[in-house]
Amino acid sequence: MAQGRRVHAFTRAGDVAAQQHARALGCAWAGDAEQAPPEPLDAAILFAPVGELVPLALRAVRKGGRVVCGGIHMSDIPSFPYALLWQERQLRSVANLTRADAQEFFAALQTLPPLRVHTRPYPLQAAQQAMDDLRAGRFQGAAVLLPD
Repeated sequence: MAQGRRVHAFTRAGDVAAQQHARALGCAWAGDAEQAPPEPLDAAILFAPVGELVPLALRAVRKGGRVVCGGIHMSDIPSFPYALLWQERQLRSVANLTRADAQEFFAALQTLPPLRVHTRPYPLQAAQQAMDDLRAGRFQGAAVLLPD
């Protein structure tokens, strides 16, 4: 994919449609979040606000790998063995990113091919329906709330 990196996607257990969507977008592999990837990962980004995925992501990254919690909100992270942080693994959240990190990210985007974004618009008053549809996996992509 972009920058020549191999991308692996993890989905809810049994979400075959999301896994097919990820592969169609160029992911090298897609599987259930509870599965181990076919190879150790350099890094993992968790978009799901599910704290229990953090130990799984730490297990999936190589020595020196990084796990970033990409959500603004997340359920509690369960206790996990210190060994998962051993060998210089890092755990960060978007709350710990700096303005400089964001500037570097957006500058890098300028050098890449355009993103292929899949969205489903909802009127603002249908926010609850958008959340229900996301949770139920009724579409692939991101829900976008539009002003009334």
